[in-house]
Amino acid sequence: MYVIVWEFQVAAARAKDFERAYGPDGDWARLFQRAPAFRSAELLRSTSDETDDGLYWTIDRWDSREAYEDFNARFEHEYNDLDTRLAELCEVEVCLGQFEVVD
Repeated sequence: MYVIVWEFQVAAARAKDFERAYGPDGDWARLFQRAPAFRSAELLRSTSDETDDGLYWTIDRWDSREAYEDFNARFEHEYNDLDTRLAELCEVEVCLGQFEVVD
């Protein structure tokens, strides 16, 4: 399995919109689901007791790196359009890494 992890900083006023778009049934997951090798999208929200810091992580799972790269090649325009449309929802977006699950 191939896993991609992203970190986002989201303003409190945009949190609900962000969660709808980036959650497991959101816009990104619906795009990814067009590829048969997509397995799941998970959205994590920080639970800091001190403040609502707006920190989120997404974890996307694919059958393999090759399957993910194939998806990117096939859906490049749709991916870029969605990325541009949703960019206003987050203040910071960083890819933390791409990983292979160790058996």
